[in-house]
Amino acid sequence: MIEPEPSRIYLMRHAQAASAAPGGRDFDRVLDDRGYAQAEMVADRAADLGYVPDCIVSSTAARCRQTAEIMRRALRETLEIQFVDEVYNGTCDAYATIIAGQRPARSVMLVGHNPSIDQLLEGLIGAEQRRKAMPGGYPTAGLAVLDHAEGSGTSGWTLIDLLKT
Repeated sequence: MIEPEPSRIYLMRHAQAASAAPGGRDFDRVLDDRGYAQAEMVADRAADLGYVPDCIVSSTAARCRQTAEIMRRALRETLEIQFVDEVYNGTCDAYATIIAGQRPARSVMLVGHNPSIDQLLEGLIGAEQRRKAMPGGYPTAGLAVLDHAEGSGTSGWTLIDLLKT
């Protein structure tokens, strides 16, 4: 699905969002108080562990934009964020194409939505490994860290860490 570059992928599901306002659009849903706390906790842990991507690609939906901004502030203020419309309602194949298109970046963080982010993770590491790592499904504000190495599974991608609240 994704060529050997980048060598590290960070897959982040947006943090918990408030329900849509009456007559409001799903796209406009913002993080609720719990979502802000989730994103900040995961961002701080990622920073403590030295998980800093070369770039962040995020859905243009409000909750993903907010999650990506929280990650940027915690990891590196100068980190570039690309807001891409196709991540909202995009398929896992679209996610893979977007990540692969970030060359020459060696590490890319994608902030997106379920079920596509979960399907991409499963496609990269396999269904059994995905079930073991996340038996209850991909959590809000969950950050999967994957490295690429020849001979590591059928796709070459290995889940090395999972940060969640």
